[in-house]
Amino acid sequence: MADRTELAAELKRWCRGEGLEEARALMVLVPEEAEVDQIEETLEKVKCLGRVRVRRRMFHPSQSCISVLCECREECTENVPPEVLHAGSGKLWPVITLCEIPVVSNFNTKLKTLLNAEGKTIEDVKSLFTESTPKVNSTESILQAVGDFLEKSCKPQAEGGYRRLRLFSGNLPIPPNEESFDYWLEQAWLMVEESDCTEREKRRRIMESLKGSALEIAKSVKDSYPDAKPTEYLEALESAFGTAESGDDLYFAFRLMQQQPAEKLSDFLRRLERALNKVIQRGGFPADGKDKARLEQLLRGAVVSDLMC
Repeated sequence: MADRTELAAELKRWCRGEGLEEARALMVLVPEEAEVDQIEETLEKVKCLGRVRVRRRMFHPSQSCISVLCECREECTENVPPEVLHAGSGKLWPVITLCEIPVVSNFNTKLKTLLNAEGKTIEDVKSLFTESTPKVNSTESILQAVGDFLEKSCKPQAEGGYRRLRLFSGNLPIPPNEESFDYWLEQAWLMVEESDCTEREKRRRIMESLKGSALEIAKSVKDSYPDAKPTEYLEALESAFGTAESGDDLYFAFRLMQQQPAEKLSDFLRRLERALNKVIQRGGFPADGKDKARLEQLLRGAVVSDLMC
């Protein structure tokens, strides 16, 4: 198997290119015949990962296998095992995360790891040396060059601090590279309400994440109301693909929610939060009472957990 440091650097580049949060991304090496549903099912047996979705696959020539980029609902911690067992074949699949970077033993190895992670080579560092570079000793020169290199190569974070939205088309069954409408809408509302970017940028992010019938609906909103707000785009999409229940119906369903036998309390709380957001968006409950309603239903519905209040 290739050096885990190199594989971690490859995962880091993948996350940057795909716009994934590093803490919720992992890479797994699987045989060529492995299907997407097999990969997701095997990884979801690692309970600390939560729901896992395959985002990209690529043939790894040096390993004669497929490297698979996955996004997890939960953050990848030290509890993630370095390998997972595929029940069908009985083989172990190597798992790479960025929560544990292998310890490097010397400066040269550290420098190589850094350059690999940034997609650069030692030649890029050498090109930064100038005649004015201090020549007190070679270590000082290299450190200054690396500092200059990092300053030039680091790009500012995208405006607003939110990664791009995943694709949504409205097709059923949901294609492997897309999200369900509820999850997509939740992320879109977060971006619209919390991001500091302009209204125009928010509209652009929504439009670029849509295709198929969903894109046609967004285009009709744009054609009819060129100055429509991002919230109006989301409301139109929710009218087309969301639930037909009223705010009162959704509030009633929210008050009946209970923790499932195998459900963690944190997962139940997230489920409550999503349901309560829908209630408020549909006008079934005032926003200023959100915290109180969430706490009341958490205490009422957490029948499995032993809550100490």
